[in-house]
Amino acid sequence: MRSFPAALRAMSQFALPRVRGALLEDAPVGRHTWFGVGGTAELLFQPADRKDLAGVLAALPEEFPITVIGGGANILVRDGGIPGVTIRLGRGFLGVAVKGEAILADAAVLQLNIAQFAAKAGIAGLEFLSGIPGTIGGGLRMNAGAYGHAIADLLVSAIAIDRRGLEHVIDAPEMGFSYRHCGIDTDFIFVAAQLRGSADDPRSIAQRMAEIRAAREATQPIRTRTGGSTFKNPPGNSAWRLIDAAGCRGLRRGAAMVSPKHANFLINTGEASAADLEGLGEEVRRRVFANSGILLEWEIRRVGRPLSGFEPVVASPEERAE
Repeated sequence: MRSFPAALRAMSQFALPRVRGALLEDAPVGRHTWFGVGGTAELLFQPADRKDLAGVLAALPEEFPITVIGGGANILVRDGGIPGVTIRLGRGFLGVAVKGEAILADAAVLQLNIAQFAAKAGIAGLEFLSGIPGTIGGGLRMNAGAYGHAIADLLVSAIAIDRRGLEHVIDAPEMGFSYRHCGIDTDFIFVAAQLRGSADDPRSIAQRMAEIRAAREATQPIRTRTGGSTFKNPPGNSAWRLIDAAGCRGLRRGAAMVSPKHANFLINTGEASAADLEGLGEEVRRRVFANSGILLEWEIRRVGRPLSGFEPVVASPEERAE
């Protein structure tokens, strides 16, 4: 293992196993997200496989900060970077296989790729995943959904590794799913999932996926630097309608803008900072709250530390920035 004194000083007291994956100091994770902004990871660990991941987790005390990131969608890395260890699952977590009418997928597989794999295998029911950015690991954590379906509708079981390095098989009823939420302890890192479908003609499945692709291209700014849907839909309402009604479509802060095409998307028009994007999001929340009395909840996950002096405008006096 290479030695990085600045980042590893706090870890030197722990008996880390020999790391077989990549261990990088001051890694530019922010610029590799869909927004293309944000700071660096103090230490980025990309495990070679489950055993590599489990070994490092078991060696670190529970209080040591760990952040898990996926494919870079639905995440905003703040400009001050991410302290501690950031874990990103990569090449060792890209397996996909068919088991009857189910798909077995490792956590780093893109949800789009799972849908495409299932279609070729004649397994229906997973088409909606083609309209959701990001990996299945992130999809499990947030019960990702679109077009009237969600992960909860098709999950058989998930595999996760806890902070002690122990592996758990979690059946779907134990996941505690609700709208854009999973009830499993956030210290658990999902490494694989089994998703059920049903047999169908691959051509019919491909046609449905083509319709989803056309709908996305017509209504979402998918060819811009965005993080996907910014806010969760409140019960019985749509975030984009509330944002529109509050006059926020096209609203700007620096180089960050509320998409003119879909009001629930923030976009980086060029040189936006993470502070620009988060600050714009908080301004949208403030205006929606003032207009409707509804406080929008972030769907995009914000991680890391803001730069000194950043104070987002919050939506209500009682709320505090995370």
